[in-house]
Amino acid sequence: MEIVHVYTKDREEFGRQCLLWDRPTELLADILPDQNLASNFIQRNHKDQAVQAGRQVSEHQVNTERFESDSHGVNHVEGGWPKDINPLDMEQTIRFRKKAEKDESYLNSIQQLGSVTEYCSRQNNAVDIYQEPFDGWEEVEESPEPPSAKTINVFRDPNEVRRTVTGLSWHPDGGRKLAAAYSCLDFQKTSRDMSLDSYIWDVENPNRPELILKPASPLVCLDYNPKDPHTLVGGSYNGQIVYWDTRRGSQPVELSSVEHSHRDPVYKIIWLQSKTGTDAFSASTDGQVLWWDARRLSEPTERLVLDPTREGNLNRALGAISLEFEATMPTKFMVGTEQGLVVSCNRKAKTPTEKIVCTYDGHHGPVYALQRNPFFPKNFLTVGDWTARIWSEDIKESSIMCTKYQMSYLTDACWSPVRPSVFFTLKMDGMLEVWDILFKQSDPMLSLKVCDRALYSLRVQDNGRLVACGSQQGETTLLEICSELSTLQKNDKSLLAAMFERETKREKILEARQREIRLKERSRSEQSREEEIGREDGEDDPDQLITRAESDFYSQVEAELKRRERREEEALREKDVCEEKEVNDEEEAGRNETSS
Repeated sequence: MEIVHVYTKDREEFGRQCLLWDRPTELLADILPDQNLASNFIQRNHKDQAVQAGRQVSEHQVNTERFESDSHGVNHVEGGWPKDINPLDMEQTIRFRKKAEKDESYLNSIQQLGSVTEYCSRQNNAVDIYQEPFDGWEEVEESPEPPSAKTINVFRDPNEVRRTVTGLSWHPDGGRKLAAAYSCLDFQKTSRDMSLDSYIWDVENPNRPELILKPASPLVCLDYNPKDPHTLVGGSYNGQIVYWDTRRGSQPVELSSVEHSHRDPVYKIIWLQSKTGTDAFSASTDGQVLWWDARRLSEPTERLVLDPTREGNLNRALGAISLEFEATMPTKFMVGTEQGLVVSCNRKAKTPTEKIVCTYDGHHGPVYALQRNPFFPKNFLTVGDWTARIWSEDIKESSIMCTKYQMSYLTDACWSPVRPSVFFTLKMDGMLEVWDILFKQSDPMLSLKVCDRALYSLRVQDNGRLVACGSQQGETTLLEICSELSTLQKNDKSLLAAMFERETKREKILEARQREIRLKERSRSEQSREEEIGREDGEDDPDQLITRAESDFYSQVEAELKRRERREEEALREKDVCEEKEVNDEEEAGRNETSS
């Protein structure tokens, strides 16, 4: 049985009948407006109302995990040999070459590659890609841009307990990597949760360190080997020296013994110029400078106690906090001390007393930075207390140039490796200042607020373009300096040489004048002391007092008579000269009359 739905409706409810054929338009009704009905209605005010027809959505931000990429390098020495052939065996390689040269496919491939090589060589001969298109054109001097610097990257300590960046060292091969030493130098503020690790960062990857250095004690300083970029040496908080080879991983290769190491933290360690490339020396606040061979760190090869009396007494030694070595002066080195002295030493001296050559005194606090000018090694830069000073080796009494006293303490400084007149300083208020002494000596060329915390370490890349600053909060800020401050200018060397020479001469003159004044004061004080002794001896004897008074009187009279005689002689000389001049004038006048 089929189910059928039936809908019933009256005819009148369907409306008008639909007639579906073509016909012309037809007017069915025409209702005209009635003005009488308009009074029964009130016109409604116009009102606009917006209606949102779309769906309501909400926006949320989510921090997803960052994709971390890791790059690995392979040192390819020699390839293309089968597995059963040792490339180091000369007989096997010669036998394989002869066999390959007799193969027909080898001859065919050589013929095909010969045409391609010939085409490339002809193309190189036709077009010189290294030709300077604008060679010989005069350079148009551009208007100098104002000094500036911009932040490129910030490398943060990945640990929860942040530590101070106490040392920095650039990779010697192009400066693509930066090694940073982390430690806490505040007294009794080291916690158990504090990490001991230091890191090597890739300049272009601030998210994760490229290599983690795992010492037994926190590193205070470290330095890359300029001859071998895979090795670096560090000084620990407990006084030990640590040696790494990055090809062997994070663990140190060599470690000095505690008995033969420093007794205080190692504040500076520098590689020396040697044939083996494994010699280094370190300085510490225990008053010792130790020399090491990185291949055998069991004990130091040489030792120097910084005793100013030159007796080698460790109890009277000056605590070393900075160190300087210049490769062009292999026998000389300098040490900055906690007492504000700079000690100049000679390593090749025969006796320990001759190793300490002289001292320079000019700071009221520890000498935190010490570096020779890379273009003028006889002049060096020091930073301590609130000033930065430039010294000359020839003048030991005072510096030849000095900045004005700053409002904040200075913690580090270094010269620019490109421009001889530019140096950088760090301050406790987080400021980096760039000085150019050729243009301005009283104020820095550029002052930049790097961070809100104190800055402690500074290192400039070899090209002078990138500057790394380490802060108390564990942040290493990488800055790019403008081209004006990182490009060698015309006549920079000659102008700075003249300035250093002029300032050195001025200081020598002032030093000689001060020496004369001191000698006069000393002789005057000795004379007054003798007179006092004479008075004390002859107080009770009136005859001695009378004879001394008479001798003083007669000596004064004789001096006055000599003075008068001298004046009379000078007056007679002047009179004779005037008379002779008058006679000559009269003779000349007579000659002129006769000639006319």
